[in-house]
Amino acid sequence: MKDKPIPGEIIWQILENANRAPNHKQTEPWRFSVFSGDGLKYFGQLQADIYRKFAGDNYEQGRYQKLIEYPLMSSHVISIGMKRSPSEKLPEIEEIEAVAWAVQNMFLSVTAYGLGCYWTTAGITYFEEAKSHFGLESEDKLLGFLYIGYVEKPVIAISKRKPVNDKVNWIDNINGIISID
Repeated sequence: MKDKPIPGEIIWQILENANRAPNHKQTEPWRFSVFSGDGLKYFGQLQADIYRKFAGDNYEQGRYQKLIEYPLMSSHVISIGMKRSPSEKLPEIEEIEAVAWAVQNMFLSVTAYGLGCYWTTAGITYFEEAKSHFGLESEDKLLGFLYIGYVEKPVIAISKRKPVNDKVNWIDNINGIISID
C-alpha cells in the first residue's frame, strides 16, 4: 500500500539487523541511503535524470517514466552499496558477499514485520556515474535498491522452486560416498 508509510523505528531496526551481518575482518562494507516521504520523489527523479543522461542509444522514454514512478509505490527505498576497505586487502567478492548477508538480514526482518520487499538491480545500479550520489567512490559498488512497503494482500502462491534435494550433495563418510536419503 503506497500511501501508508512504515514507522521510522521499524526501518531503523531493519537497518540495525543488517548491521549485524557477518563479514570477514569486520570491514562492515555495507552502505545504505534511505529514501522516504518526499525523498522518494527525489530518488525517482535522480535515477531518471542519470538514466537519461548516460543511457545513450539504450534510452527508452517508458523506462525513464518508470524510474520516476516506481519509488512512489513504496514506503521506503534503500540503496545498497559496498564500500571497499582501504586497510584490508580482501577479495572484492568477500565484501560483496558481506553486503548480501546484510540484505538477507533486512529481508528476514521485513518478513518478520509482515511487510514486503524486493531487491532490484534495475534502473541505475550499474551506472558508474550514479555511485557518487550514494556516497560511493570508483572502487566501491552500487549493488541495487531494496523497495519496502506494506503488502496489499499476502502471497499464498505455491513455490515454483525445485526441491532442495535436487541441489544438495550429502557426504557422510570418510570415503566421500554420497548418500541420498
